[in-house]
Amino acid sequence: MPTSDAILDVYDAGPTTVVGFGNRDVLDDINLALCREELVKLLQSAKAKTLGFDLTGVRLIPSGFLGLMASVRGLGVNVHLYNPSPDVREVLETTNLNRLMPIHEIDFSARRNDQA
Repeated sequence: MPTSDAILDVYDAGPTTVVGFGNRDVLDDINLALCREELVKLLQSAKAKTLGFDLTGVRLIPSGFLGLMASVRGLGVNVHLYNPSPDVREVLETTNLNRLMPIHEIDFSARRNDQA
């Protein structure tokens, strides 16, 4: 799915699909409708059962994007979050989204480097 206008960096596609955000530290410039469309296509083509968001380096997530991440669960996939910053983790805990989307710490640097 790598295209020049892709919003997401896809690390793995398959039953467990993992995406990142191209070293963005703030996710406020992402068009949510286009991002959701890209996610739906990716999840369908990969026949994903689990979607992981790599939040490495992300310092700020707007509420609309939090809603998007949570709403993906309605597509019948589990959503996992990887490497949120302390600020993002605090928001996830305050909103109880950490109960809907488990948080993990995993080093994806090799996968990100493969995409470069």
